[in-house]
Amino acid sequence: MIRQHCAQIGVGLAAFFLTAALIAQTLPAPPANGGIFPLDQVRAGQKATAWTVFRGNKPEPMDVEILGVLRGARGPGQDMILAQLHGAKPEYTGVVAGMSGSPVYIDGKLVGALAYRIGQFAKDPIAGITPIERMLAVHALPVAAVDHADAATAQNMQPMETPLVLSGFSPAAIGFWQKMMAGTGLETVAAGGSSSFLSNADSGTSAIEPGAAVSAQLARGDLEIAATCTVTYADPQQILACGHPILQSGTISLPMTEAEVILTLASPLNSYKIVNTGRTIGAFTEDRDAAIRGVLGARAQMLPVHVTIGGTLEPKQLHVEVANLAALTPQLVQVVLMQALQQSIQNTEQASYHLTGSILLADGRSAPVDDWAVPTEMMQAPVSAAIQLGQQFQRIYANSGREQAIQRVELHVEPIERRAQLELVRARLVRADAVHAGENVEVEVTVQPWQQAERTERIQVALPTRLGQGTARLVVADGATLDQLLHPAQIGTAARSESLESLLAEEEQKHAANRLYVGVLEPEAQATIAGQTLSNLPLSVTSALEPLRASQNATLHSESIQILADLPLKELFHGFAVLNLHIENGGGLN
Repeated sequence: MIRQHCAQIGVGLAAFFLTAALIAQTLPAPPANGGIFPLDQVRAGQKATAWTVFRGNKPEPMDVEILGVLRGARGPGQDMILAQLHGAKPEYTGVVAGMSGSPVYIDGKLVGALAYRIGQFAKDPIAGITPIERMLAVHALPVAAVDHADAATAQNMQPMETPLVLSGFSPAAIGFWQKMMAGTGLETVAAGGSSSFLSNADSGTSAIEPGAAVSAQLARGDLEIAATCTVTYADPQQILACGHPILQSGTISLPMTEAEVILTLASPLNSYKIVNTGRTIGAFTEDRDAAIRGVLGARAQMLPVHVTIGGTLEPKQLHVEVANLAALTPQLVQVVLMQALQQSIQNTEQASYHLTGSILLADGRSAPVDDWAVPTEMMQAPVSAAIQLGQQFQRIYANSGREQAIQRVELHVEPIERRAQLELVRARLVRADAVHAGENVEVEVTVQPWQQAERTERIQVALPTRLGQGTARLVVADGATLDQLLHPAQIGTAARSESLESLLAEEEQKHAANRLYVGVLEPEAQATIAGQTLSNLPLSVTSALEPLRASQNATLHSESIQILADLPLKELFHGFAVLNLHIENGGGLN
């Protein structure tokens, strides 16, 4: 009896799935090869059909009424078709973020893609259609060599926002990203996920049809950021989607994935699609005004970012690949680090972080990362760490002299479960009488940790033998202040570009933020050329270097500073003091 019952169940399930498959095959589909409907034949009152995915993977039709053609709506010769959507779903949801790219057909011929909407609070679902002729110009662009796997306009017309799904991010990291992305048209949607969450490998091509949802991954791996829109045109090699740019970055390299629409969420402010990304089917290679272009089977070139969280409680590793886009890569690196710190079990309101690592170039050169982030009344430590890293990465990434690609970013984070900050209270010379050049002096410093008692440290300092008679000035300073003394900003002069060599040399010579330094100020001039500091320059040399002040790699200063001693600390140190020391003639070395 049990076998008979199981057999009946098996037959019933087989019949059910067969019926479902037959129903899926009989559902209407966008016209396959009906040709192009010319823009010059578009008239008000014409009936059309648009296709988009409201839920799942299958495009659905919706009625469209052509309202007319806006001549030069987006610039000279850039016409736009104005249309109104009809039907229960579009009239309920309105024009939806993620619907951009939905193909529109008149008499079975492709006329263009839904791409624009009027305002956020428009009562009627009015949309702008990008003519297919303009989109095909993107299709005709040459495809660069790729690897293969076995703005506001007239009438307040706005591009439909591209829903951006952040998977694996905390609310704090999402808020940080939203502030950086404000005004870009990338509508951040916290909900969503990735069915290829652990796979960084491109996994083949897919038969993808107009009206289907498709995603461009800005980050993938342990975290994912993906922008989703709709396919307008597809052939065996390429697709066109969106009907407007994502960022208008020109030639790009972004993983292209299938997408499943979980829900189309209606909102009086802005309706949008909630999606899961699927398997990788190629790469987007062009991000242009009229469309984005994807090449099926192509493999995108991404930048690996590896973050290791140390500490005693729960060491973690985070591996993410981010897009190589001038407008986004520094922000992507920042938000990855921000999330890595947020998800650390040692992250608390008063936690501090010591960030070390490297930004590595393809030719083997690298810039060291050595930052300290402590919480303040104005900023939490994870935000501070992300901003510091972003500023350093941006200087290298955007450098005009960088010819080599950035190969990867390797980071190690040491959490400290307290506000690891020291302030200089006072500094004094232990021996206040006159000394001789070449002798040792002792400097006593009093520092105060955050909300703890003061403590005193003593540092032995060997004076240079060539100091002349008179007053010498000892400087007690933190690393950042010392760097400013050695590389002062060019106040009152135009901003100048730095060569990559100078930048890397300067990064290499940065003084540690968790050390206290003692140096001596000397009256001889000092120059910084191509990131290298030259001290104690004679007058004849400074005269020869004077013309180099206007060059992009040279600065000239009236005094030199020579580091005599340093004290390692376990916290971020802030402070600056000048001590006067009387030097007498004669004497000897201690």
